[in-house]
Amino acid sequence: MFGFGRKLDLGAQGERAAVQFLRHAGFRIIDKNFRTAIGEIDVIALDAETIVFVEVKTLRSDAAGDPEGKVDRRKQDKLLRVARDWLTRHRYPDRAYRFDAVSVVMPATGEPEIRHIVEAFVPER
Repeated sequence: MFGFGRKLDLGAQGERAAVQFLRHAGFRIIDKNFRTAIGEIDVIALDAETIVFVEVKTLRSDAAGDPEGKVDRRKQDKLLRVARDWLTRHRYPDRAYRFDAVSVVMPATGEPEIRHIVEAFVPER
C-alpha cells in the first residue's frame, strides 16, 4: 500500500508512512518537521477544525514495546512548548489543539504496521 524505498532512513520512512496514513484518514497536513531550539514536531495536521500535533515513532519491531511508549513525560513537555511556539507564530493562540501519536512498525520486508493514537497525552494547560 505505501511502497517505500530503502534510501530513506527508518525515521523518514516512518514519517512518510504516517503522513500517508493520516491523509487517507481525512487529515489535512499543514506542516512537517517544525523545528525550534527546544525540539521538533514531526507532523502538524488539521482534523476538522482541530490542530493536531503528531509525534511519529518508528521501530523495525515492536518486540521491545510499542513505539509510542517512547513518548515520555519529558518528551511531552517539549512537544507542548514547541506546539505553543507554532501556534503563536501562526497566529492560532486560541485554536483547539491536541497531541496524537502515530506508531509505525517498519519491518525489513512487507508493509508497515501503523497505529494512530488519538489524544496520546493531555498536557496540563
